[in-house]
Formats: sequence, structure tokens, C-alpha cells
Amino acid sequence: MAITEKYLNPFTDFGFKKLFGNEPNKDLLIDFLNQLLPPHHQIQELTYARNEQVGRNEFDRRAIFELFCTSPSGERFIVETQRAKQNYFKDRSVFYSTFPIQEQAPRGDWNYQLAPVYLVGILDFVFAEDKDDTEVCHRVQLKDQINRVFYEKLTLIYLEMPKFTKTEDELETPFDKWLYVLKHLPRLTERPAKLQERVFARLFEAAEIGKFNRAELEQYEDSLKVYRDLKNVIDTAAQEAAQKAAQKATQEKAEEVARRALAENLPPTLIAKISGLSEEEIEALRQPE
Repeated sequence: MAITEKYLNPFTDFGFKKLFGNEPNKDLLIDFLNQLLPPHHQIQELTYARNEQVGRNEFDRRAIFELFCTSPSGERFIVETQRAKQNYFKDRSVFYSTFPIQEQAPRGDWNYQLAPVYLVGILDFVFAEDKDDTEVCHRVQLKDQINRVFYEKLTLIYLEMPKFTKTEDELETPFDKWLYVLKHLPRLTERPAKLQERVFARLFEAAEIGKFNRAELEQYEDSLKVYRDLKNVIDTAAQEAAQKAAQKATQEKAEEVARRALAENLPPTLIAKISGLSEEEIEALRQPE
């Protein structure tokens, strides 16, 4: 596979883990997470934990996270990318969040005090119920009937990346800059002038495909192929859906024209010319006596 881009695609499995999932680049993950976390949970250090989580017995299901890490004060962080809409994705998020909750239970006596758990989902799609708003970042917590936070130690954070439309000139905050680089990285040929901070210098260095060794390049090529195949399937499905919607709209408009012509008692041959429908389709539209 010929790779023409200078920088990797962070929405590939290899690309995401290359940038955020290894010890030398831990500072990138810390800086990114701190843009999403509240002031009282800003982190200075992280430890990577095993990404495969199993239940409390051999019959329980398991979960495999893209990234799972902990802070020295005990907070747990799950970080996931999702490239395509998935049925019950929110259910999966809640299910995943139960593993770092349950693993905190020690053997023996325990007072049930838990450390906070955060799940961050970087989404390459928009939830259907959010399609009419412009909010990129959604923070979700358990609340009561008058909208007060009932439990603040479980937070789900979703970034709907297609909604981020700021240009380089419009970037103002570190959060803006992170979203911009995540969305545009594989299309960039050099580091933008607005992204001159040290953390982004580190990111662009880690993302440069020309610096990969042979094994890394092969892994990235395989990961990129999976990403492109999936994107092609999604784009094809979206195109077919759009075509079907357009055909349905055209058919409905033609049928409405034909119904009006029938109401005026025009002959079927003339109605066919006006509407574009066949005479058989026109006959099917006649209302029963």
C-alpha cells in the first residue's frame, strides 16, 4: 500500500495507540485528558493498565479497551475511538465503565468508597439525537429528577468530531487545538502556526510516518487498510441511503402530480406524460369508487 500522507491517521487503531498508548508519549495523553477533566481532577502522572478486563468469575463477559490507565490518586480513565455508528454504543460505554468500578473492590472488609472513573469516547460520527445541535463535547453524569448531580464519580465524555468545524485561524483554546489536530492530522503537511506549543511539537514528531521503523510501518499499513475499508463501507451505505431517499422523494412528487391530474379527470396517457409514471402506476393510484 502506498502511503502518501506525512502524518498518521489517529482514528486508525495503530495510529491512536502510537500517539497515546505508549510510555514515551504519555505526556500527550495527559495533556489531552486535562483539556477534558474538571480542575479538581487535573493529572500530572498516569500509569498504563492492562486493556483487557475480565469479570469476577470465568463465566462473566470481558471488555477490551483501547486505552486504560490510572492516576496516582486512583482515578481510572478509559479512552476509546469509535469510527462508525454502532447499535447500543451508549450501552457499551456504560458496560465498559463497570469494569474499573468493580476492580476497585478489595477482598475482605470494605467501606465501598470508590475512585472516580472517566470514559472518553472520541467519535467519528454524531449521535442521531444530537444532529441538530452544535455541541462537540458532551459530558454525562448520573443526575436526579431536578437535574442535580447524584453521583459525580462516573463521567462519560463524548467528542462528536464531525461537529468540530473551526479553521486554524479560529483556534483559541488548547481544547480547540487538540480537536483540530485530531481531525486534520493526516491531511497536514507541516505543523500549523497556531500549534507551536511543545506538546504539539512532540505529537507531530511521534506522528511522522517517515520516522517509523519497518515493523511500525507494516502495522500502520495494516491498520490503515482496515480503516479505509470500513470508511468505504460506511460511505457506500450513506450514498445508497441518499440515493434511495432521493428516488423516494421523486416518486412521491410524481404520484402527487398524478393524483391531482386524476382529480381533474385527465386521460391516463396525458397524466403519464406529465408525471413520468407508467399508466399501470397511475391506475394503481385511482381512489376506489
